[in-house]
Amino acid sequence: MRLHRLTVTAFGPFAGTQTVDFDRLAEAGLFLLHGATGAGKTSLLDAVCYALYGVVPGHRQGVSAQGEKLRSDHAAPGTRTSVTLDFTVSGRRLEITRQPPFVRAKKRGTGTTTEKALTTLRAHDPARGWTGLSRTHQEIGEEIRQLLGLSSEQFCQVVLLPQGQFARFLGADTADRALLLRQLFDTRRFFEIETHLRERKAETDEAVRHADSDLLALHHRIAQAAALPRDEVPGQPPAAGDPALPEFVLTHAALARAHARELLDIARLRHQGAEAAHHAASAAHDRVRELAALQRRYAEARARADALAAREPAHRADLDRLDAARRAGTVAPALDLRAAAATAHAEALAAERRLRAALPPEHAEADAAGLAEAARRQDEARGALASARRAEERLRELVRERDAVDREDRADAQARAEDEQWLDAWPERRAELRARVAGARDAATRAAELAGRAEPVARRLAAARRYGELAAEHTRAEAAEAEARARRDACRAVWLDAREARLDGIAAELAAQLTPGAPCAVCGATEHPAPAGRAARHTDRAAEDAAETAYRRAETAASEATAHARTLAAQRDAAAEAAGDTPLAALTTEKSALDRDLAAAHAEAARLTEALHAEERAEREHTRRAGAREAAVTRAAARTSAREALDAEEGRLRAEAAEARGGFASVADRARHLEGRARLLAEAAEAVRAVATTADRLKEADARLADAAFTARFDTPARAAAARLPEPEARELRARTEAHAREAHTVQLALAEHAVAEAAAQPPAAPGPAAAHARAAEAAARTAASAHDAARTRVTALRSLSATLAARVGELGPLRARHALVSGLADLATGSAKRNERKMRLESYVLAARLEQIAAAATTRLARMSQGRYTLVHSDDRAARGKLSGLGLHVVDAWTGRERDTASLSGGETFYVSLALALGLADVVTDEAGGVRLDTLFVDEGFGSLDEQTLDEVMDVLDGLRERERCVGIVSHVGELRRRVPAQLEVVKGRAGSAVRERGF
Repeated sequence: MRLHRLTVTAFGPFAGTQTVDFDRLAEAGLFLLHGATGAGKTSLLDAVCYALYGVVPGHRQGVSAQGEKLRSDHAAPGTRTSVTLDFTVSGRRLEITRQPPFVRAKKRGTGTTTEKALTTLRAHDPARGWTGLSRTHQEIGEEIRQLLGLSSEQFCQVVLLPQGQFARFLGADTADRALLLRQLFDTRRFFEIETHLRERKAETDEAVRHADSDLLALHHRIAQAAALPRDEVPGQPPAAGDPALPEFVLTHAALARAHARELLDIARLRHQGAEAAHHAASAAHDRVRELAALQRRYAEARARADALAAREPAHRADLDRLDAARRAGTVAPALDLRAAAATAHAEALAAERRLRAALPPEHAEADAAGLAEAARRQDEARGALASARRAEERLRELVRERDAVDREDRADAQARAEDEQWLDAWPERRAELRARVAGARDAATRAAELAGRAEPVARRLAAARRYGELAAEHTRAEAAEAEARARRDACRAVWLDAREARLDGIAAELAAQLTPGAPCAVCGATEHPAPAGRAARHTDRAAEDAAETAYRRAETAASEATAHARTLAAQRDAAAEAAGDTPLAALTTEKSALDRDLAAAHAEAARLTEALHAEERAEREHTRRAGAREAAVTRAAARTSAREALDAEEGRLRAEAAEARGGFASVADRARHLEGRARLLAEAAEAVRAVATTADRLKEADARLADAAFTARFDTPARAAAARLPEPEARELRARTEAHAREAHTVQLALAEHAVAEAAAQPPAAPGPAAAHARAAEAAARTAASAHDAARTRVTALRSLSATLAARVGELGPLRARHALVSGLADLATGSAKRNERKMRLESYVLAARLEQIAAAATTRLARMSQGRYTLVHSDDRAARGKLSGLGLHVVDAWTGRERDTASLSGGETFYVSLALALGLADVVTDEAGGVRLDTLFVDEGFGSLDEQTLDEVMDVLDGLRERERCVGIVSHVGELRRRVPAQLEVVKGRAGSAVRERGF
């Protein structure tokens, strides 16, 4: 990569636009970048890094994302910060421009606005000139990284060559050295491999411990199930992780299974013997119990036979009563028939006497035929009154109809009078309702107009009030801003004075740090014949830092006060524009008047809906009343015609009813009288006929009863009736006689049974002792069965646990092998394995290889700088106290033939050794990045520590870097270099900002 041109504007200490022509500097090959401390030499290198990567190197990276921190404090407010770099990489000439975010004053109005960061990338074509490639930050950043092949950290190390870092790198411990190498070489994958192996080791270790814990748990379960005697227990099991644990638990399981099988055989034999004894005792007990039962049956049968003999007379009497009742049952139908005939005849005689007493005298002695003929004549007379009865009912309906017509007539007359009165007042009412609707509509229109006028007045009034408040706040803010600016200017003047005073006396400050025999930090000499004295106005660094801190605080306060005042001014101007030119009092009065008018208009407009509904209801009422009036006239004419027809019909019906009434109050009364006499005569005729019929039936029933009693061997029907039994009593007698017969049969069978007779002949049985012996034998058998089941369960459980244990032991072998493999790899990669003699981690090993390459590349130039005396070698010795191994650096001194620690080098030696290391690192990183050629290099500071001869050697090496048109820039303020390097780029500082000047061209 070759730099052509760098242009910076309002960047760092540069207030205006400064341009560095690297093509012109490249003609000399070697140029010097110098200037006073703080002038901005390093800022030019920052600009190169910022143009390429959008960040600045080192500790200044934290401010690169904020454009205000990159911006020059000396720049004019309207000048935007910008960095443009023209360079060639991989045969392509490119130009990149970066502008950080920019806070500027608004073009219209007051206040500030922030413009976004801008990045552009252009490519140069000899035929077409410059053409744009991209304006996207992400795309441009990715394009630069792919072209250079370097990250921002790598670029800062291999192109800018910060010597202070490499001097620290020489004397740093392995951890700090590893940190820098990690930044330059991506070794994260090796660290991730270490982490992965450690995690896998922890996982397999946990798996092995878990498996061992399972084995111990199974061992304890087997021990609990087996319950081995103390003298047969093999001892305490090994701890988890002991390789002897599987063999121990398998041996213990085998002993437990053998012991359990022996106990099972013993329990089986005991169980068989107890079962045989239990069967024998049970059989003996059954025989004794059976004999006792037979003897009890015989005694019970004899007692029942004696009881039957005592009840035999009563049983014979029950049998005689049942026989008489059976014979009386054949006479029962005739008895029932005769009783029913007698009852019916008595009832017929009573009814005849009652009805004849109620008959008129002329019919009191008539027979059944005469009574029936008289009833028929009464029915015929009642039928002749049917037409007169209907006429009488119609007369009652006519009265009701006339009453209804009269009520309708009166109601219609009253309603018609009300309708006439309402309709007469309708024109005035309609005019009033329409006036209310029109007034409400006008009010609604007026309310909408007033609301439209009130809203802008309200906004202007609020803006006018806000303007007054903001104007007062802005006045106070302006005063605070002026005070803050004055304080900032005063603090800045104090700081600049303190800085100039310290620079004027810096030699005295450095001289105060000199001690006899120690090298000077500037010239490296160990003798100090004439140290500078302290000036009268000397200021130390603490006073300068305090003044700068006070200035920074005052500057921050001034910026905040300015931003606050600008914000208030913008808000005040916006409020003034919104309020207009009308005074606040006039706006208040106008707003109050509009509010009153609007409230009145809203109140009146709110009655529009009510007025419309009232008008609609009145229209519907007018239509209803007009129709009702016409309908009433029509109904009145119809009622007049109906009343005339009712009068004519009433006269005809009254004449017909009067003729049919006779001496009764109404035709209906006469009809009911005739109907009652006909019914009485018909009932009397029927009663006369019933008396004759029931008398004949009674005679026939007496004859049949006499025949039935004789047939059933009864002397008279009365004795047959006395022998009859009620069904419940008969059922009870039959049950008692049948139970007596069954009991006699049962007792006879029991006494005749052979086994019972034999048992009665034997001595009395004693089942109690036999039962006790059987229970004792049963308890012994249950105990033996329980012991046998427990032994069998123990054998089954131990067999299952042993199978599980064997499976776990089988799984543990491959698991231990895998753990040993993973653990060995992890220990080897992390440096804790015994065979890793140097205790070097995998990442350290890779970094050590890179460091060895860097040392080899640095030695090529170091030999020339030291005239062959020093060689830089890499050491992979084991580090002490847990530090990283493999990252040691030593210097081999050819004069003594021994290795020296880098800390023993002098200041000048440290400088050129670190320079050689930086150049070697640049070569290795460049090769790592794909071999991108770096045609422009910068060496930053450190030349003041070299003597004249060593400086010549270093300059020869740097001059050798110019081969093949390479450009090398030396950044230093050492005066000797100004004589040795003709091409110079000077950075001059001033109160208005720094500037770049070219010299020696």
